[in-house]
Amino acid sequence: MRLSTKGRYGVRVLLDLALRGGGTVPLKDIARSQQISLLYLEHLIAPLVAAGIVKSTRGPRGGVRLARPPHEIRLSQVVELLEGPMTPVECVDDPRSCPRANFCVTRDVWAELKKAIKGVLESKTLQDLVDMQKTKKPASTEEMYYI
Repeated sequence: MRLSTKGRYGVRVLLDLALRGGGTVPLKDIARSQQISLLYLEHLIAPLVAAGIVKSTRGPRGGVRLARPPHEIRLSQVVELLEGPMTPVECVDDPRSCPRANFCVTRDVWAELKKAIKGVLESKTLQDLVDMQKTKKPASTEEMYYI
């Protein structure tokens, strides 16, 4: 089971915004620092704006910023918004989808896996990532150049 680039990049973009301190940041700057195409970034930002996680400002001084403080943004909310439900198999959420659901022990394992994934994502906020980033390098949101 893997997260798609939507979920991974979405969390990285929000972390980038949080590390910049709350001001409005042009999308092109985020795209450059996160090495994401501007077009793909625009597709990622739209649902985050619609959900009230990010605010968007148009115009020459436009860009995006976090709509709420980082400690109020749970990773579970972001990942589920961008990826959909974090269910490893359909029968966990809809037992009617499988005729074996009532006696299948593997379904119990998948349900436990879903609970573990959800628990980790629920337990982490964007602020947790900001704090974790302070102990890792590079902490800068600027591009890295290697010679």
